[in-house]
Amino acid sequence: MKKPQLVLVGNGMAGVRTLEELLRIAPDRYDITVFGAEPHPNYNRILLSPVLAGEQSMDEIILNDWSWYAEHHITLHSGCTVTDADRARRVVSATDAAGKVISAKYDRLIIATGSTPFMLPIPGTDLQGVLTYRDMADTRAMIAAAASYRHAVVIGGGLLGLEAANGLMKRGMQVTVVHVADWLMERQLDAVAGKMLQQSLQERGMQFLLGAQTQALIGHADGNGQGQGHGQGAAPRVRAVRFKDGSELPADLVVMAVGIRPNTALAERMRLHVQRGIVVSDTLQTTTDARIYAVGECAAHRGVAYGLVAPLFEQGKVLANHLAEFGIGRYQGSQTSTKLKVTGIDLFSAGNFHGGGHSEEIVLSDPGAGVYKKLVIQDDKLVGACLYGDTVDGNWYFKLLRDGRSVDDIRDKLMFGESQLGDTGHQGQHKAAALQDSDEVCGCNGVTKGRICKAIREQGLFTLEDVRKHTKASASCGSCTGLVEQILMFAAGGDYSATPKTRALCGCTGHGHQAVRDAIRTLKLLSIQAVFEHLQWRTPNGCASCRPAVNYYLVSTWPKDARDDPQSRAINERSHANIQKDGSYSVIPRIWGGETTADELRRIADVADKYRIPTIKLTGGQRIDLLGVKKEDLVGVWKDLAMPSGHAYAKALRTVKTCVGSEWCRMGVQDSTRLGKELERAMWRMYAPHKLKFAVSGCPRNCAEAGIKDVGIIGVDSGWEMYIAGNGGIKTEVAHFFTKLKTAQEVLEYTGAFCELYRQEGWYQERSVHYVGRVGLEHVKKRILQDPAGRKALWEQLQCALADEPDPWVEFDKAALDTRQFAALSA
Repeated sequence: MKKPQLVLVGNGMAGVRTLEELLRIAPDRYDITVFGAEPHPNYNRILLSPVLAGEQSMDEIILNDWSWYAEHHITLHSGCTVTDADRARRVVSATDAAGKVISAKYDRLIIATGSTPFMLPIPGTDLQGVLTYRDMADTRAMIAAAASYRHAVVIGGGLLGLEAANGLMKRGMQVTVVHVADWLMERQLDAVAGKMLQQSLQERGMQFLLGAQTQALIGHADGNGQGQGHGQGAAPRVRAVRFKDGSELPADLVVMAVGIRPNTALAERMRLHVQRGIVVSDTLQTTTDARIYAVGECAAHRGVAYGLVAPLFEQGKVLANHLAEFGIGRYQGSQTSTKLKVTGIDLFSAGNFHGGGHSEEIVLSDPGAGVYKKLVIQDDKLVGACLYGDTVDGNWYFKLLRDGRSVDDIRDKLMFGESQLGDTGHQGQHKAAALQDSDEVCGCNGVTKGRICKAIREQGLFTLEDVRKHTKASASCGSCTGLVEQILMFAAGGDYSATPKTRALCGCTGHGHQAVRDAIRTLKLLSIQAVFEHLQWRTPNGCASCRPAVNYYLVSTWPKDARDDPQSRAINERSHANIQKDGSYSVIPRIWGGETTADELRRIADVADKYRIPTIKLTGGQRIDLLGVKKEDLVGVWKDLAMPSGHAYAKALRTVKTCVGSEWCRMGVQDSTRLGKELERAMWRMYAPHKLKFAVSGCPRNCAEAGIKDVGIIGVDSGWEMYIAGNGGIKTEVAHFFTKLKTAQEVLEYTGAFCELYRQEGWYQERSVHYVGRVGLEHVKKRILQDPAGRKALWEQLQCALADEPDPWVEFDKAALDTRQFAALSA
């Protein structure tokens, strides 16, 4: 029997989420064809901001790659714009980049054309360097402009404008945000929170011009300043923004972020009912033609066109149920909340946070601490919330607001958060254990803690990517990522990254990390079994959570006496390579300070040819990654490379990133490459509670990004500045300035002392940023800066511990590497 034809116009988040939901409940019901105007597979548009800021790559935000369409037998026409649809014949027509016309018949048609950015109707919008911020092409153009030009002006101080400005600023541009209102994000924040946000962004270097009305964009009259590659006849490049009062602001790049409009052009040509969007019913069917549906930003439901991801996904779920004929689900509208994706800034708003009328306001304001909370109550119900600086209870407030429950019984505790409602175990942001299974974790996708825990247990999930793949939690805006990670760790036996001190190491024991460390040192316990016996472990042989932790505590406390147990390490550390999703492995040899030789490159190329390694990738840490290595080839690959292990798989020193420094760069004031190699050679065999990354920059321009590393060293005229406990991961943390040093030898000593202190006091799987946050920066300064003898002792202890540490790729026996795990596969 021939399947009905389902055509989707629009390859974005809302439309493809509808297909995902449909394939989950009725995988074989339709033959599906998708038309996408962009030449990409489905990607997460929300995460374009981290891409612009350099925190993620384009590849990392792909939601469904090319293979996903093939696996589900979906015909994808990417780079094709649908120009018309004949409702009588039920045929859509599209044009690809080469001008070829492609047609497809449909029995059901979904229009998910999203929205288009609004461009101010002023002179000069056709100049080179004037962009909107909506898709991958816009993002790439902004990244390219940031590499060549200096002055950027972002018109629009809303959510998208601030994210664009932050990204351009991180790319090295001087950015001014021009906004017509009196405070930033006036639709999402009140005046107080808006001003606090402005102050915080100004401290980072962002500039603002508020209450300004843009009149025109001015180009180079003589054609100078054109972007590279523009031939004769091309519009000149923008040089300034002119305002209504006659003043001008220099600009090499202008980004318009003044709003979006539903993209209804196709619907209008089809003569569908359009009013503030494509008008749809509660089943997402257009009111003009029941065979045609609209979903996402282009749809208008009960007079509202939503621009946030959570409502769009709710629509997609209802639409999928309707297409699958699983009863008639109804979409009845959505409550929405706002969070900002600017690194290190926490804000949240929802509902009627402006108040007024018969409402009451409860306000807590502490400008010195950077905290502001405003709760709006009406008829004993929470109807709005605006939080800045402390947003940990945002989800709880949103749940109260959405459920519409009376807050009269908790009114006196409402401002102080969920933790005041009794002994719930809620402690600031560390609340994974306190959540009920019914509590929602991911608002975008409506995923509860219970669903996440069930997937972890039943599917054997171990990574954030696995949880995203199976549940969609944190796969959209990313604001719940930290909580999802905590649940993941908690479900596996404990949140090791940032837990209260009394949290048990895992379910096998009631002892916490510090108690286990203290017992190992005090009683001089030298084996895992001895720890289990002395501390009366509930499970005689432990589990996959506690054995690696105890093994690390043993070898870091008694490096010459305790014997490392390779079987108590993760699979990556047992194989000394990173296992990939297809079962192959990734091998990354060490490249000292990012500086290599022709001989090393030849060996890498020869190995790739000999073992038919499909992918060679340059990493962000200045190394070369060989991807797709078969497990049975690992020993041969290591032998033929004849290069040290890069420890890319280990809780160890990964990389020391360097710039070229004074040896080559005319801006360099110190030889950063040489120091970076000295640091790496001194500490490359160092295991730690978690992975460690260093960076050395030869001048304050900081090309090696030393400000977001576990240890960052920046060259200055008088020597070196040392920074510690930075983090460039999901939640970027700027490193703390630690001290100024004069010589390379001092850098080695102070860095080694900090690392050894972290090795001795850090908890397993606790990043250095969380370690310093837990013990306090003053504690670290006291142990290293204020105690010269203690500092030297720590440095000597680290050198002693590393003196005989083997290279696992060369000294198999010494590293206790069981090579039978590889031979068994090739036998």
